[in-house]
Amino acid sequence: MGGDGIPETGTCDLSTRGRRTGELRRVEIWYVVVDDEVVVTGTPGPRHWLANLRGDADAVLHLREPRRDVPVRVREVTDDEERRRVATVAWRLQPWYAEQAYTLDDWVRGSPMVVLTPR
Repeated sequence: MGGDGIPETGTCDLSTRGRRTGELRRVEIWYVVVDDEVVVTGTPGPRHWLANLRGDADAVLHLREPRRDVPVRVREVTDDEERRRVATVAWRLQPWYAEQAYTLDDWVRGSPMVVLTPR
């Protein structure tokens, strides 16, 4: 999906289904492209959107450049080696991540991190 003219990093919206209400929830978030896959991540800590995705792995990625909505299936990144690779690339592509008050190890241990695959 990353090779589809999607910039290496940017902001997008992600729509998930609320795990308790079943209603659609939309959040603005950063993404990065790692190994031709779109990955959504953020600073360490719990996130409602991640909890929603753990209950229902189908979501919609709302891209801004190029503008389009892409139905996706989400895979949470749980392997420490893959998490470190994603975090390292994210810090390189999106300096905002590295400017936060967290170490790379903090990101590997506690950041929400999901790969989005078109369905």
